[in-house]
Amino acid sequence: MESMNTERMIAKDLLGIRAVFFRPEEPFTWASGIKSPVYCDNRLTLTAPEVRIHVEEGLAALIRENYPEAEVLMGTATAGIAHAAITAHILGLPMGYVRSGAKDHGRQNRIEGRLEKGQKVVVVEDLISTAGSAIDAVNALREEGAEVLGIVSIFTYGMKKGLDRLKEADVTNHSLTNFDVIAQVAAEEGYIRKEDIERLITFRENPSDESWIK
Repeated sequence: MESMNTERMIAKDLLGIRAVFFRPEEPFTWASGIKSPVYCDNRLTLTAPEVRIHVEEGLAALIRENYPEAEVLMGTATAGIAHAAITAHILGLPMGYVRSGAKDHGRQNRIEGRLEKGQKVVVVEDLISTAGSAIDAVNALREEGAEVLGIVSIFTYGMKKGLDRLKEADVTNHSLTNFDVIAQVAAEEGYIRKEDIERLITFRENPSDESWIK
């Protein structure tokens, strides 16, 4: 799949099943309190088999292309787990997942699945905004002695905070599509007005600046 075509195809898929939708006139409020013109729930890709095939084959292609020496895939809990499992199945690789915190019973594992020291790992995440959960997973894997090659994800906002954090953690992320492409496709397909694109980009550049709402 050629990269620009993939970005646009996945953007159309996510918009088509309302895994991503824009509501600049009636913003959503994130858990952090930030008002957002966009809502994203990539779990909806799991209940849309055609879209799911595009996503998982796309993630497998990103791994083959960018991290060909990958030995194991690790999903982020919980949203990345199913994507890591299906992508690992396509690639014939082992998979596991990283809990958001150690469990309080049994062996109190933070990492589920077998992981050998020095193994080359790719983290599978559904969405990168401020990159917090992906970097938590990367750090947990590094603490266990894994060599983290990088991250793959379905969608990235391309927010400065997320990009800065990834750089600081010295880890690369490759996404199937991004905020700018989805905004462009949404305008072309009539989900939003052309003039809304600028407002969406203003939000992305600085989510705490609410001037785009007016």
